[in-house]
Amino acid sequence: MDVSAMDSQVALQGRDRELAALERVVATAQAGSSAVLVVRGQAGIGKTALLDHAAGRADGFRIISVAGIESEMELPYAGLHQLCAPLLGRLHRLPTPQCDALSVAFGLQEGEAPNRFLVGLAVLGLLACATEEQPLACLIDDAQWLDEGSLQLLAFVARRLKAEAVALVFALRDSDNDQELAGLPELIVAGLSEPDARALLASAVRVPLDPLVRDRIVAEARGNPMALLQVPQALTPAELAGGFGLPGGRAVPRCIEDAFHQRIQSLPEDSRRLVLTAAADPTGDLDLLWRAAGLQDIAVGAAAPAEAAGLLEFGSRVRFRHPLVRSAVYRRASAPARRAAHRALAEATDPLLDPDRRAWHGAHAAARPDESIAVDLERSADRARRRGGVAAAASFLRRAAELTPDPARRVSRALAAAQADIDAGGADHTHTMLAAAEAGPLDDLQRAQLERLRARLAFARMRGGDAPRLLLDAAHRLAPGDAVLARDTLLEAIGAAIFAGRLSEGPGQQEVAEATRDGPAPSSPPRMVDIVLDGIAGLIIDGPTAGIDGLRRALQAVREGQRSAATDADRRWLWLVFRVTPEPLAPELWDDEAWHELATGAVDIARAAGALAVLPMALTYHACSLVLGGEFDAAAALIDEATAISEAVGGVPMMYASLVLAAWQGRESQARDLINTTIDEVRARGEGRVLGLAEYATAVLYNSLGRYDDALAAATRACQYEDLSFFGWALVEKIEAAAHSGQLQAAVSALEKLTERTRASSTDWALGTEACSHALLSEGVTADALYREAVERLERCRVTVHLARARLLYGEWLRRQGRRQEARAQLRTAYEMFSRFGAEAFSERARRELLATGETVRKRTGHADSELTGQEVQVAGLAKDGHTNAEIAAQLFISPRTVEWHLGNVFAKLGVSNRRQLRSALPPSN
Repeated sequence: MDVSAMDSQVALQGRDRELAALERVVATAQAGSSAVLVVRGQAGIGKTALLDHAAGRADGFRIISVAGIESEMELPYAGLHQLCAPLLGRLHRLPTPQCDALSVAFGLQEGEAPNRFLVGLAVLGLLACATEEQPLACLIDDAQWLDEGSLQLLAFVARRLKAEAVALVFALRDSDNDQELAGLPELIVAGLSEPDARALLASAVRVPLDPLVRDRIVAEARGNPMALLQVPQALTPAELAGGFGLPGGRAVPRCIEDAFHQRIQSLPEDSRRLVLTAAADPTGDLDLLWRAAGLQDIAVGAAAPAEAAGLLEFGSRVRFRHPLVRSAVYRRASAPARRAAHRALAEATDPLLDPDRRAWHGAHAAARPDESIAVDLERSADRARRRGGVAAAASFLRRAAELTPDPARRVSRALAAAQADIDAGGADHTHTMLAAAEAGPLDDLQRAQLERLRARLAFARMRGGDAPRLLLDAAHRLAPGDAVLARDTLLEAIGAAIFAGRLSEGPGQQEVAEATRDGPAPSSPPRMVDIVLDGIAGLIIDGPTAGIDGLRRALQAVREGQRSAATDADRRWLWLVFRVTPEPLAPELWDDEAWHELATGAVDIARAAGALAVLPMALTYHACSLVLGGEFDAAAALIDEATAISEAVGGVPMMYASLVLAAWQGRESQARDLINTTIDEVRARGEGRVLGLAEYATAVLYNSLGRYDDALAAATRACQYEDLSFFGWALVEKIEAAAHSGQLQAAVSALEKLTERTRASSTDWALGTEACSHALLSEGVTADALYREAVERLERCRVTVHLARARLLYGEWLRRQGRRQEARAQLRTAYEMFSRFGAEAFSERARRELLATGETVRKRTGHADSELTGQEVQVAGLAKDGHTNAEIAAQLFISPRTVEWHLGNVFAKLGVSNRRQLRSALPPSN
């Protein structure tokens, strides 16, 4: 952080555009809404001066400033604690789960490791509480140096702020690796223009300046204010006047660092050692610095020359003039000198009050591997994990592995570090630790564990591709030494094979299923994972008829497991299974009740646990079931929420429900754009299952538009691979398209495959669908009876879009039979249902058929809540059901203030003034 006394007007010369952007952020928060801005630029470009300006303009605000400090140490939520410390007096006002999560994360109380995004929700609530008294400005400098956990959660908070009077401004250096803040509003701070650079240089140099020297400094500074102000100070008046001794060809930050380094070298030796010790400690703790200085026999007077040189100041804390001063001190020091500084800091740190910092300093003081330090670091990792600091735990474990002298023990610690890195989402570090483990003496089980970690990395990077092969190989290796982990890995392999589908580069579902049957026996008694694994394998190997009972047992086990999942360990198994249930297994069984129960239950559990890495998947599955239930607006709201959370946590949005919704809505241009974009993306990721779903969606779209040849082509492509769950759906589309296109043999063949599946399931959804498809290929009394059976069975199901479609097909058939009155009854009901759902193409198809019967039909204009946004639909629905603002906020991962803001919009759009009136203004929930 820049603490120089440089005149602010000089520092901000030529920054009118940037100042205006920051003033807009402050004005937005002043008016009661949230504003977020990410200020990016190279070191020395003036970001800190801009933040100082924003603080100066935030009149009447509470201002909290946070500064990241370059350090190899990762302590859990250290940056977040800086931000929240002034607000902890309001902690008791948060809901109990949030209060507990934040308290454990900050080490204020003991407890189970909190979910990191529940911690983020608590921070969001804490900021919202603070704004009840006055607007809040959170200014975060050098954000690139915040600990990983803090940066992830602050990015999450930034994306969930809406109606709180908060100005949240990040300043950070440009980086190709920065993904956490991607997509937030940005302000790129470029170099000054040449006239402004000349003016700034002239203001800083008080001696004659040769024109050639001036032009050379301006050219090499590239508009960087810090370079313009600091580089001349490293030159003598003679060099400035005559052009001798100028630096050349170096990067701007290096030039600045060189200038600072020259000033450091001019200090007395004790001053240099004191400054190095300060640079080695990221806390800025003045008492700790002087204790460490005393251990090195550094006199108190050593501080004065460093302060006089303008390098740092010693106040309540030690503050460097600029991060580049710290860099110049620490990087240019010799390795022995750095180790001496860390050794003194380790000895000066209280082992009871701050064991983690002591362990970290001890690690950097070590010149060679040291088991006692490695053990201390392992203990620090355990403490970090208990506080939910997964990234910090991984950092401690990596250093512990590096300092472990025994090769065998080093392998174990490297594998533990790799596992922690995967949990923290750190792929680069994971590869490093896996390479370190591989270089050691691995036993067979450790080799298998290593291969499993590599396979999980591959699946995280690309859901399909070669992940099934890697996971299957890992399962084979694990089987002799750890049968339980081997079966867990086989389930992951089947999940990966399901995702890869037709694009699998290795073993497909059949091969993985056969390996399961030939592999380790299940536990006794069998775990939920065992039952599901064997159920899926049986379905794939034995087919739908013989495999149906095992699949039912699997689905029942998951339903029972979800109802009773009370502990984190239980939830871990549930999330492992969730990769393949309830979607696709519940739809494969045509069990709409199980699908609904599992999807809604998974959403509830994920919300309650704050499991935002899993919640988007649960929301997507639930949204897909809502689409088939005709609740398009509710589905769209869940899709929007899933997308927003995926972006907030850095995940890849799942496209399943979006594709199905777009197809049933029937807006051809929008649907085709989404389908084409999805096809390109999933091909690149190797997700063949989504490719099949995209073809199914295309078939639905074209059937709704009456373009049956195009629908048949798409359905045929979808049916080229038996993707679990929607292969049956694709067969239904193929039968209708083929029947209308005169391709009867194709329709009959598809009906035979469909019947095999629906008869095995025997649910009303399955048999109703079969009856409707069979009716398309029948005549006379048989067709009439089949259509009636389809309507009767589907009326007992949640899949109301299929009920409406059965009525449409029945009405079309009745009209062709000349039974106009009966046709009108079916078509009118179908038209009303499709219109209510928002299925525009099917609705129009029903309207055209009604017109053909001689009935006059007006186009519908939509229903009462059609102009509400996705989040407004969710908020309104929960408010209608009696939930408080705080309860709604907790469910939707927003603040109560944002709930209040959304409700205000809902009331205005619907023309109501209170929650009671919402019950009549909104359609009933399904």
